[in-house]
Amino acid sequence: MSTTEPDALLGPAEIRELAAALGVRPTKQRGQNFVIDANTVRRIVRTAEVRPDDVVVEVGPGLGSLTLALLEAADRVVAVEIDDVLAGALPATVAARMPGRADRFALVHSDAMLVRELPGPAPTALVANLPYNVAVPVLLTMLERFPSIERTLVMVQAEVADRLAARPGNKVYGVPSVKANWYADVKRAGSIGRNVFWPAPNVDSGLVSLVRRTEPVATKASRAEVFAVVDAAFAQRRKTLRAALAGWAGSAPAAEAALVAAGISPQARGESLTVEEFAAIAEHRPTGTAGATDEHRPTGTAGATDEHRPTGTAGATDETSGSGE
Repeated sequence: MSTTEPDALLGPAEIRELAAALGVRPTKQRGQNFVIDANTVRRIVRTAEVRPDDVVVEVGPGLGSLTLALLEAADRVVAVEIDDVLAGALPATVAARMPGRADRFALVHSDAMLVRELPGPAPTALVANLPYNVAVPVLLTMLERFPSIERTLVMVQAEVADRLAARPGNKVYGVPSVKANWYADVKRAGSIGRNVFWPAPNVDSGLVSLVRRTEPVATKASRAEVFAVVDAAFAQRRKTLRAALAGWAGSAPAAEAALVAAGISPQARGESLTVEEFAAIAEHRPTGTAGATDEHRPTGTAGATDEHRPTGTAGATDETSGSGE
């Protein structure tokens, strides 16, 4: 791997100069927050355990703070950026600050929710600073569409980090927790202070690590069938599963029969179940029911949380983040 100059990364002054040159003015109204601390982006890369042979995909690179740090450590970096101005500027920033690695960088100018293929070798890692309003659907969409991604580290609003990493029985355990666990072993991987962003956000940020399961969840049910149960259970999370799954099963008695067959108490609630238990319920769905699955939903919204489903995926930019770059 080529060596890089010690000052190749962007600091506060460079970030502000670049933003000014591009006419980018971060505003709290739009949730724009750029990472301005080189130590923070290097810490993210270390926490992500990026290796010299990794092909890393980054969603929402913004001005390139994290991108440059990833290029220091990985074999290749593919950045997905929706914003016209930022997408247009990033290749030049990489070429100017890290010329020896510029041929290892590729840009995809698109909404991440619409990307179905990436240039070059298959990605092995996902490292990104994700916007709050679409963090969960973007994350789940990338894990679904790119099964070669083995390791993921995302920076999100602390509340979202807590939800993703929650375990059954936790009060914030819900749709994102279960669906993330379908793909990976999930855990909190640290916190990020507000002072490393420009401007400083009004919320804390957290790192979440996801290591893809070596063996998928053992079930005869499809992902869509399992996720349909999850969506139904948490759409009415205060109700017992017998009541919450009545629509999914066709009736409350049918839901009870499916739950009993799966070895789950009909009086249990969704927040107490593991992804494996949701899969068991999906396997025992009564035949002939016409409950909703996410087969025909856009991939991202199927993975969205019940309480934070975005109104539009086109907002999946890096700069609409409560913790974003």
